[in-house]
Amino acid sequence: MYCPPAIRDDPALGEEVNERLVAWAEEVGVYPGQLDRVRAAGFGRLIMLAHPETDDADRLLAAAKCALAEWSVDDHYVDGEAEEADPERLGQRLAIAFAAIDPAHLPRRYAPQLAETLRDDPVMTALSDSLDNLSRYASTAQSARLQHALSIMFVAYNQEAVWRTTGQMPSVWEYLMHRHENSFVPCMVLIDVLAGYELPPWEFADPRVRRAFTMAGSASVLLNDLYSMAKEDPEDTNLPRVIAAEEKCSLREAIEASARIHDELMHTFEEEAAVLAVNGSPALARFLAGVWAWLGGSREWHSTTGRYHGAPVQ
Repeated sequence: MYCPPAIRDDPALGEEVNERLVAWAEEVGVYPGQLDRVRAAGFGRLIMLAHPETDDADRLLAAAKCALAEWSVDDHYVDGEAEEADPERLGQRLAIAFAAIDPAHLPRRYAPQLAETLRDDPVMTALSDSLDNLSRYASTAQSARLQHALSIMFVAYNQEAVWRTTGQMPSVWEYLMHRHENSFVPCMVLIDVLAGYELPPWEFADPRVRRAFTMAGSASVLLNDLYSMAKEDPEDTNLPRVIAAEEKCSLREAIEASARIHDELMHTFEEEAAVLAVNGSPALARFLAGVWAWLGGSREWHSTTGRYHGAPVQ
């Protein structure tokens, strides 16, 4: 697949961030009894690879906490890797969990009940704590970006729950739209936060910038589809299986078609980002270069992580 190499690989830094991340996961209570699996996944290494503009372990850890909290929503609520999934309750759980991301302000009589619910759920605790920690480095506008990206991802999780409860196999176009919404964008919006600058909100929201940026997010998550499918349940939905069902082709042919779609998105991002970098601000050129570096770091992590290459966890 078409993808740049990682710009920086500092194993010691990645290990430091990873060990501190595992300790935090134990503290907030996500992945109980599965911390060795979290450690083997190497999420700290992912963040080290994807954000080469900083070697500040505290700043990298802030992004790693956000990433693991976001992954825990999927693993605890959606896919059932950390606990048994309950698709019929997913919408309810996500609606409450969003109050951990964007606090809901209830009348005094009812506020304690919400606070108790948030406190008693480890995933909600992880979401709240990770965003609180991020505020040490992110401006209000940068934090709001992440809140917005997570709200979109939660909508997409509900779409996935419909497929599970009804037994639907989505069409290719619908699945690709789903991956536009359920992608790595929540991780990628932190590129400038970790690098210590801020892309102006008006430039980040420019439709041309958003088009290029979200295509990069889609490309990265389709790469995830290909790397993760070997460990997934045969009933799980991913791009190769959706293509194979719609086009009545072999899984191998569907994998090759998926790789071509990934490459199309990557080439389009590269071309459009080059134009935007020339015509935009210096901050935009730096941000788009950071996206390219993020894609390369993500690819390197996907090719080596124990999450997709280790022995199956029983």
